[in-house]
Formats: sequence, C-alpha cells, structure tokens
Amino acid sequence: MKNSPLLNLTLALALVLIVGFLLEIGQPILVPVVTAVIAIYVMMTTADALQKLPLLNLLPPALLRAFALVVFVLALYAFAVVVASTVTDMVNAAPGYQENIAHFLSTIEEQFHIDTSAFKDNFIASTFGNWSVRSIILTVLGGFTSIGASAFLIVLYATFLMAERSRFGHRIATALGNRGQADKVEEIIRDINRQIGTYLTIKTLINIILGGASYLILIFLQVDFALFWAIMIALLNYIPYFGSLLAVLFPVVLSVAQTGSLLHTALLAALLVGAQVYVGNFLEPRLVGRQLNLSPFVIVVALSIWSALWGIAGAILAVPMTSVIVIVLASFDETRFIAILLSDRVGDNEKEEA
Repeated sequence: MKNSPLLNLTLALALVLIVGFLLEIGQPILVPVVTAVIAIYVMMTTADALQKLPLLNLLPPALLRAFALVVFVLALYAFAVVVASTVTDMVNAAPGYQENIAHFLSTIEEQFHIDTSAFKDNFIASTFGNWSVRSIILTVLGGFTSIGASAFLIVLYATFLMAERSRFGHRIATALGNRGQADKVEEIIRDINRQIGTYLTIKTLINIILGGASYLILIFLQVDFALFWAIMIALLNYIPYFGSLLAVLFPVVLSVAQTGSLLHTALLAALLVGAQVYVGNFLEPRLVGRQLNLSPFVIVVALSIWSALWGIAGAILAVPMTSVIVIVLASFDETRFIAILLSDRVGDNEKEEA
C-alpha cells in the first residue's frame, strides 16, 4: 500500500526539523566539511576541463587534480592572510574613519538641512551598541574572520576527499549489496556531480572576473583595502539576489569613512553597480543559464534558512546544497512531488522522467 502524499509531506517536514536541529548544533564541524565538498566539485570540474586542452591532455588526470588542489590551497591561504591583516589594519584606521564620517554627516546636514543625530543615536546605537567605527568593523567582518579561521580544516578535508573520491562509487556498490540500488545511487551522484560541478565552476569563473573588475575600480578610485573588498565582492556574489547588494554596500560605506566625499562615494557606487549589472544581466545568463532548476521563492527561503543556521557561510552554500536536496528528492517516486514543488520549470522534470 502506497503512502499518501500528505503523509509523505508530514514525514518530510518532521525530518527537515530534526535535520535542521542537527545542522545548527553541528555547525562548527559541518561547515568546513560541506565547504570542502563544494570545493571538490570546482576542482574536479576544473581539472576535467584542463584535460581537454591541447598539451594538457597529455598529462595524467591525477597530476591535473593535484594542480587544482594546490591552487585551491594557495587561494584559501591567501584569503585567510588577507582577511586577518585587513581586519587588523581596518580597526587601527577606525578613529580616522570615524572623524571622516562625522564630517560627512555634518556636510549632509549643512547642504540638505537634514538632522542626522537620530540616525547616529538611534539606528547605529541600537544596531552596533556603542557608536564607533571600530565596533561596526568588528561586527560586520566577524563572519568573514570565522570563515578564514576554518581554512586549515577545509584544506585538510578537501585533500582527503580528493584522494578517496575515485573509490567512493565502489564503496557504495559494496555497502548496498543490491546492484540495482547501487546503480541508482551512482546515477544520483553522477547527476549531482554534473549539475553542481558545472554550475559552481562557471559561477566561480564569473566571480573571479567580477572581482578583478571591481579591484581595478577600487584601485582607480584609491579605496583602502582594495584587494580585500574585491575578494569580498567575488565571494558574496555566490549569494543570489542579495549578495551583489551587500558586496557593493561594504566598500561604498568605507568610501564615506575614508574620504568623507559624497561625489567620490557616488562615483564608486555607480562603477561597482555597473560591473554588477553587466555580470548579473549579461555575462552570467550567457554562461550559467538556468542550470539549477530552483524556484526563485525557494532560493530566497533557502537563503534565509541556511544563513540562519550557518551565517554567511550558509548563505554562500545555500544554492548548491538546496540543489543537491532537490536532485535527490527527484530521483525517488515517493519524494518526486516535493522536488516538483521546489522546481522552477516543471516541464524539465517531466522530460527527465521520460
């Protein structure tokens, strides 16, 4: 006797609540592991792409994968160093920034006859406690420093996952015993590898391009800590819809603190937003397309849930992790209706079933 869809939905919701609780309490352990798994997708897809190039196709696949791992380790190490040094330098520069912000607000008051005391005393005080640039910097950048602190574990996990990846399929077949079940699981894994790997690799390439363009803009306008903000812009662009807004907001606010000039800040905002618009509306749709079949509403909800569980790391990892869940749900008759509810294009699922 088949279970009714309502019963399946009830059981699924109960399972989600239990898993959500475990994810929250297991955050310190799970975030580095999941980040390492996501990084493996990027590295393997990159290594496979390199193997198709002339001359590089003569090299052993293991060597190309090792090269991708070394590049990842160096990039993560550089990220951790940049984050640590930038936070320290920014905190040291905070007193000067605070004076510039006070001057900027005074200019706004004189030119536009606006009282900014309520903004300083109420909004900032209630948000950050004591009204000081130093406290704001530590509050805002706290999530990024926690990511940098996990760099060693991420590298360690990624190294072992890379080494054991080739034996994973055989282990599944042996553990399940039933050849049909093993084939089904291997098919799901291949589907996940294909969709998530391609999406993450192209998205990473796009973010590198966006980060490079933003770095040139920041250097041109002489914004402090240009490399750090360029990295943050590239990293936050993994977050759909809201990531690009946050990415522009941070360096623009710093421009106010650094220069106290409305014109300089407006020019910086215009150029950074222009780069975001070009990437988001022209470059990304051409390269990424609509590979991950997720409803926009589901993406927003997923961002809310994962960021509530794991903070900034959860927001960055939300889309690929939710996509994995949808792919798994779509692979079984009992849960396929849930995958359809979470999907953006129902027709695609019907084609896959056919």
